[in-house]
Amino acid sequence: MIAKIETKKAVVGVIGLGYVGLPLLIAFGQAGFRTVGYDIDQAKCEQLNQGCSYIAHIDASPLSSLIAEKRLWATNDMADLSVADALIICVPTPLTKQREPDLGYIEKTAEALIPHLRPGQIVILESTTWPGTTQEVLQSILERSRLKAGHDFFLAYSPEREDPGNAKFTTRSIPKVVGGIGVDAGRIACALYDKVVSQVVPVSSAQVAEAVKLTENIFRSVNIALVNELKIVFARMGIDIWEVIEAAKSKPFGYMPFYPGPGLGGHCIPIDPFYLTWKAREYSLNTRFIELAGEINSAMPDYVAQALQNALNDYSAKSLKGSRILLLGLAYKKNVDDIRESPAFALLDLLEQRGAVVDYHDPHVPVIPPTREHAHYTGRQSVALTAEGLSAYDAALVCTDHDAVDYQLLTDNVPLIVDTRNAMRKVSGQATVVLA
Repeated sequence: MIAKIETKKAVVGVIGLGYVGLPLLIAFGQAGFRTVGYDIDQAKCEQLNQGCSYIAHIDASPLSSLIAEKRLWATNDMADLSVADALIICVPTPLTKQREPDLGYIEKTAEALIPHLRPGQIVILESTTWPGTTQEVLQSILERSRLKAGHDFFLAYSPEREDPGNAKFTTRSIPKVVGGIGVDAGRIACALYDKVVSQVVPVSSAQVAEAVKLTENIFRSVNIALVNELKIVFARMGIDIWEVIEAAKSKPFGYMPFYPGPGLGGHCIPIDPFYLTWKAREYSLNTRFIELAGEINSAMPDYVAQALQNALNDYSAKSLKGSRILLLGLAYKKNVDDIRESPAFALLDLLEQRGAVVDYHDPHVPVIPPTREHAHYTGRQSVALTAEGLSAYDAALVCTDHDAVDYQLLTDNVPLIVDTRNAMRKVSGQATVVLA
């Protein structure tokens, strides 16, 4: 197997062609491997096979080249994965409504692989999950094929570290943590990733690798919660949290800047910490610090909605009910089209429940696609930013600070702007700007 990897004769299969799987598939193709991508969405597969990217920040030109060279193709038939020597699973791991891990996508993928698993293959899980999933869940299902991990096939875990829209760090430049179930699985997985990423970081087991991913995201969750709480405290004192952070980050040691916002978004930070809190209960432990951070971050949309309501009352003598509000930015972070777990949806819900008439503008999300938790917004369209259109709103709420937004046009035509991202800091105009 290692010889096939070294000579790039190994075929690499990627299961789940979303924000993690698609760039990984392209990276292996560009590294010289023949690749096959699997996704349950036939339309996505057809787009890829035509050389088109359905994710805005992923350039389509490498796809066209790889398809022309017959190094990449996509399928929605699981049987086609039998040609792959390495199978990398990049499927979602959401939470249930009770905030417990939902491993349904991993389990269904493993069950579907059973008829197509063959001796010599390596299966690598990249989906974020609790420590022990690769062995306790994935291995137990795959071994129903009567093939044994470590003897007939190999099994490893390597956490995804994608940051959509980050031009500085890409799939190939981000170091890869790898842990196998058994020494051989670890060696094979390290050899595979070594051909496609700048640095491989081997760890002693799949369980350690799973814990690494959770540690990274819990670190971010806790620090964002801290700065969100400081924002609320400092606002009551009349202190600008953004000015505080700007000054604090001048310290060259012992401090790392984190920034407040309207809530957490993306797949990782709002979800991953709760995988560990759930698993910790199996060991009769309560992760109070992690859960408190989750509570603070989850409460931010309510704080922002109340700040908007107060600003309307204080500066416009209007109530939120009946007011026309423009929500600026639907994606969870700037300059991407990724709406997973975006706090903008919670804000839409809260504002409309309180009687506001809400439109949204997002240059990266022209139409809201179907989502698991907010299906009722499917098909709603982004409004255009024009002077005439903006003058009809009572207030704008900056939820995501996309660079492609004309903030000068906004402040010249909307009387009140509630800014959760400090996007208006360098813009002067007629509007009253309230940081929230």
